[in-house]
Amino acid sequence: MVFGKKATGANPRFRAFDLLSTLIAVVNSDGSVLFANAGLEDALGTSRRTLEGSQFGACFHEPQVLRTALDGASSNDFATLRYEAFLRRVNHELMPVQVTLAHGDKKGELIIEMSPLEQQVRQDREERLIDQAQANKELIRNLAHEIKNPLGGIRGAAQLLQMEVESRDLIEYTQVIIHEADRLQTLVDRLLAPHRRPHVVGDVNIHEVCERVRSVILAEFPRDLHIERDFDVSIPEFRGDREQLIQATLNIAHNAAQALAERRAAGDAQITFKTRVARQVIFNKQWYRLALELHVIDNGPGVPDTIKDRIFYPLVSGREGGTGLGLTLAQTFVQQHHGVIECDSVPGRTDFKILIPLP
Repeated sequence: MVFGKKATGANPRFRAFDLLSTLIAVVNSDGSVLFANAGLEDALGTSRRTLEGSQFGACFHEPQVLRTALDGASSNDFATLRYEAFLRRVNHELMPVQVTLAHGDKKGELIIEMSPLEQQVRQDREERLIDQAQANKELIRNLAHEIKNPLGGIRGAAQLLQMEVESRDLIEYTQVIIHEADRLQTLVDRLLAPHRRPHVVGDVNIHEVCERVRSVILAEFPRDLHIERDFDVSIPEFRGDREQLIQATLNIAHNAAQALAERRAAGDAQITFKTRVARQVIFNKQWYRLALELHVIDNGPGVPDTIKDRIFYPLVSGREGGTGLGLTLAQTFVQQHHGVIECDSVPGRTDFKILIPLP
């Protein structure tokens, strides 16, 4: 990669671009770089001083595409242009990006914004999750209330009937009705639980949450399950509902432990709690300077392909006998902390990542 004359310093007009997680370059109409933000530096593995003053086309796998776009901008053929391209990193690795080219504040200046396609796909997925969660919330509340009233009537009628009948066989039938009505009532209560319980906010240490979940899981699966800790102890406390976060993490870890049945039988089942700080991230359509990343990773068979896109839907379960509520409730609790849960799963490694903003 050949670069031209280096710039002597960054223009203070462009410093706000350093706050963005997308990759930004401000160029002249001839393609020479006036400014490169910190995100672009990190993505390319090249210093800002090296980039500024150089021909930005040299950073692309096909420089001529950018040249054509710049010519079109100079002749006012468009106000904004979008296309896909490949950025060339310092180690010659190619990064697929979506490029948006727009006019700057001054004549002859153009702003090039690049979003890694992986990030774009993730943002689209998060937006779907947000919409899905809102739809699920309304569906659950309406459905639960519709079930609750007739369920009480069925149970009451069965109790009255039981008092009138004398046949032992008939009494067994009424007891079945009462038992199943109680089971459905418990299911309805679980569906409504996150919407009924008040949000109790206090200082939360995420590692205390992990330790609490670890002790509960090991109490239920005391043999043939190893839980590894990989903690970033510098993560600060944050404001949140400790019990909700314990429940959300427990639901994920419990699913993992149950999915590890074959690994536990083989003696090599493992769950890892991993914490990190993410910087300059976007989720839930918001930009955050810092965010907590909590990973719950297991070495099980992975999420079945048939339900991968629906694992956060209520009543969807990959396990026979499962209620399909654990992940739905976990996502609800995390979203109440302005966070999100993501899942990356292949056979042998499933990673549930909880993202929550940090102060």
